[in-house]
Amino acid sequence: MKPKTVGRISGNATAMIPSDILPNSGLMAQSVILTLEGEKPVGDVKPGDRVITRDSGTAIVTAIRARRVSMPVVRIMAGSLGHTRPERDMTLPAGQQVLIRDWRAKALFGREQALVPVERLVDGEFVRHEPSREVTVCDIEFARPHILYVDGVEVAGQIDPAARAAAAA
Repeated sequence: MKPKTVGRISGNATAMIPSDILPNSGLMAQSVILTLEGEKPVGDVKPGDRVITRDSGTAIVTAIRARRVSMPVVRIMAGSLGHTRPERDMTLPAGQQVLIRDWRAKALFGREQALVPVERLVDGEFVRHEPSREVTVCDIEFARPHILYVDGVEVAGQIDPAARAAAAA
């Protein structure tokens, strides 16, 4: 998996990331994320690991929470979001935010890039809803918002609640 930075508009994509943890979001534990140590399953990431990000190069994981929940999911077929994006069929919780920066961003949202819940991209053929099911999802948290590379797709990480509280104080 390689970071997809061609056509980068700016490194400030994180300005669009909401500060609240979204319902039906997270990363599937078996998905592959880019770290400084190479590719690894999201479920194997630990606090202190350095994850490769679109916006800052790398970021240190401050916390990770794994949870087993029943939730709606969206399946994305390999290559349906661009050349090798994702690299393999992938599943995301319906509310997980993904960064789009192709014709979809312009056509659907009137912008060069947009951070949207994956369920907004459902087309019924290449990106489709699947029934709610029990899954293990991980919430990877950072001191500030970041865009991560997971299975070749750019997705939003989450802000550590302690960092959010410190910033508000």
